[in-house]
Amino acid sequence: MKIVDMRVRTVAIPMNSMLRHNTGVHPGYMMRTVLELITDQGIVGLGEVGGGDQRGALTKLKPRILGMDPFDLEAIKLKVLRSIYYLSNSRLYGAIEIACLDIQRQAAGVPMCQLLGGKVRDAVPMIAYLFWRYDRPGGGDDTTAEDQADLCVELHETLGVNAMKLKAGVMPPMEEARVLELCRDRLGPDFGLRIDPNGTWSVPTAVRVGQRLEGLGVEYFEDPAWGLEGMRAVRQQVRIPLATNMYPNKFDDLGPAIRIDAVDIILTDLHYWEGPRGVKDLCAVCRTFNLAVAMHSGAEFGVELAAMIHTASTIPAMPFAGDAHYHYLEDDIIVGGKLPYENGAIAVPSGPGLGVQLDEDKMKHYEKYFEEKGDYYARFHQDPRRPDWYPMPGQT
Repeated sequence: MKIVDMRVRTVAIPMNSMLRHNTGVHPGYMMRTVLELITDQGIVGLGEVGGGDQRGALTKLKPRILGMDPFDLEAIKLKVLRSIYYLSNSRLYGAIEIACLDIQRQAAGVPMCQLLGGKVRDAVPMIAYLFWRYDRPGGGDDTTAEDQADLCVELHETLGVNAMKLKAGVMPPMEEARVLELCRDRLGPDFGLRIDPNGTWSVPTAVRVGQRLEGLGVEYFEDPAWGLEGMRAVRQQVRIPLATNMYPNKFDDLGPAIRIDAVDIILTDLHYWEGPRGVKDLCAVCRTFNLAVAMHSGAEFGVELAAMIHTASTIPAMPFAGDAHYHYLEDDIIVGGKLPYENGAIAVPSGPGLGVQLDEDKMKHYEKYFEEKGDYYARFHQDPRRPDWYPMPGQT
């Protein structure tokens, strides 16, 4: 079998709110580049990548993989992963690997998870992902901890989720700490709590917030301060497990993080850790050094989300519910629409390969929508309410 063509399209899908974070705002829509690898046997594999409009970057890699067998992933990885001097193309390779795995599993007539070791769970529990919102459904903005707690209760009741994470680093730190306190009061002692300021807080601020939250039974404190040394400093002073999808988020930095005891939990983004097989490699290293793992969200649509669910279903030691921005999306690009939440979890797709297919009518519609809206990464996620604002990590 040979790869004979590649097709790449960038699409954008509306969200029900504008989502604020410590570097700006998701401006009412999310965007992804969708990859199709076509084989000489007519099998089409799907992949997906974020980080802005990636059509040009993927197209530059096309000559490197045309004519290759999609089963030869080690060779493809060597040709793609570090194709620009020493810089890693982990995002791009991750999308290509997902597409190749989709082809392999379609050819074998089995779901992707079956050739990643086989699933140990039929569905993957998910969380309520809390963002401070502009233009939320019904009007208005989130301005108080009570607004976020209301959102958490709503998502618990509508989706069945039993854990939350607050995207922090937006409001005053102690107001954000109060969100977790309110969620504990309203949802009880067994509801999972997490907070993630994306490394924007100074070490002293992170320590103050963490020590305030120690009595709540928080599942983890994600990226409380900047860099490996900042993480280590917080970990030495706060009795809450520290998690990261930033330090480290690549194999190059995993060894140093382990040596200095910077983290307790590694979050397994497919696009940072070199695709589903890379995540499995990561999990083996984490098991060796007694680090926990959890699935992390990169604002994916249904193609990468399906790959995430397949991968997470094969990892026995994954005690935490997975992240997903998915519940903010108003639609998806896959046949049948959005993957449903059932009792707070998303079921492992059962068809061959990824188990999802592109809805071509929706692809055309959301390609056009992207062309109308544009690449918000090119605007650095600017906050339309604060046009002169920019993030200052460590200043809080």
